Formats: sequence, structure tokens, C-alpha cells
Amino acid sequence: MKIEELSPLIRSGSGGLFLSCHVQPGASRTNIAGVYGTALKIALAAPPVDGKANKELCIFLAKKLKLPKSSVQLTAGLTSRNKTVFLPGITPEQLAEKL
Repeated sequence: MKIEELSPLIRSGSGGLFLSCHVQPGASRTNIAGVYGTALKIALAAPPVDGKANKELCIFLAKKLKLPKSSVQLTAGLTSRNKTVFLPGITPEQLAEKL
């Protein structure tokens, strides 16, 4: 993914980035499905029950970005499809390269 495509999806925070995501729970497999407005669209295989989709989102992003699972934090949108995730210690350039 190019840095120009990511610019509207991220904002800087202290020590990392906030990434806007639009999730689609209950998909056949977990993967990045593109850009949806001003959010990164992510299809999740987990159902939207008991926080399973939220947990899968954090684990998927941690694995994709090579970050510790416990460091990726969901900061907004616990019960919504539109979520904000904090990614510590990563720059926009690193994010673009790994996505």
C-alpha cells in the first residue's frame, strides 16, 4: 500500500499511530479488503460476538505489522464496524511498507 493511500486513514499519536478501520466480521477469511472511505477495510473471519471480532482485529494487525499482540489497542468502536486502533512504535512509512 502506498503512503499517499494511507494518509487519510492515519493520525499521529504519542509514540505511534491511530489507524481508522472498517471491519466486516463473519467473512470467509481474515484479510485486508482495501480502503472504505477514510478507513482501512478489513474482513474478519471471527463473528461479532463476545468481542471475538475485536480480538481477531488486534491479533491480525499485530501479526501483519510484526508488533507484540498486547501492544495493539482498540481505542474506539468496541461495538461498531468503524474502529480506531492504536499502533505503538510505528511510522507511516513502516505501516505503508507492511500493509
